[in-house]
Amino acid sequence: MDKGKIVEVQDNIFMIRGVDKSSHSYVVKGDRINLLIDSGLDKNFSLLQKNLLKIGLKVRDIDIVVNTHEHFDHIGANRYFQENAIIAAHRFAATKMAVNDKYVTLYSSGDTNDLSLYVHLWLESKSRFDLGNYTFDIIHTPGHTSGSICIYEPSKKFLFTGDMIFAGGILSYIAESGSVGDYINSIMSLNTRYVEQIYPGHGNLSDNPDNDMKTAIANARNFLKSDKQVTVRPNNETQAQGKKF
Repeated sequence: MDKGKIVEVQDNIFMIRGVDKSSHSYVVKGDRINLLIDSGLDKNFSLLQKNLLKIGLKVRDIDIVVNTHEHFDHIGANRYFQENAIIAAHRFAATKMAVNDKYVTLYSSGDTNDLSLYVHLWLESKSRFDLGNYTFDIIHTPGHTSGSICIYEPSKKFLFTGDMIFAGGILSYIAESGSVGDYINSIMSLNTRYVEQIYPGHGNLSDNPDNDMKTAIANARNFLKSDKQVTVRPNNETQAQGKKF
């Protein structure tokens, strides 16, 4: 899989593959506003900027940045958007980002002119973004972190999952503010919805969401039984049972 590759996963929705440890970024060209899901690593901003131009957008054309959770590999480049765009995250993630809680966010850009990260919009579960051509429902899904969210398109039946669900049902790393119990409960709740495709924060896309969710729950239950944390966080070379892009 090509690092930094752009794939149009839906009409006017583009996945920009993460490089190194960075998350994927998803760009939605809406009829009314343009939305970016996860900005990725701070150090990869220049690549993100180049890829936005390939899609036909400049940084200032992004109206809203939604973070799926508070980890550095998903929020690092926020500071390049926050003067012109609304930065949105679930309120449990926003609290860590707003006070620069580096223990939980794991964020440190190393830039001598480092700017504080802003969160303009503190989301709750059931918040909604209406872009005209797409409608996105925010679902609070604690587990990987306390502030993790998934983003669901109810008419097209696809789901952006951040680090909650990966192709193949690989068990997510349960982070400092996370919980295995919350993780299982969140995925069980998600599995009550009809989902045709999953767009995760790392690794391959999935067109077998039901199987991936059931496998993730089974892996989490086995993790609790084993009393030993052996979890794998997919990098961008992951090819476990997912659609290869």
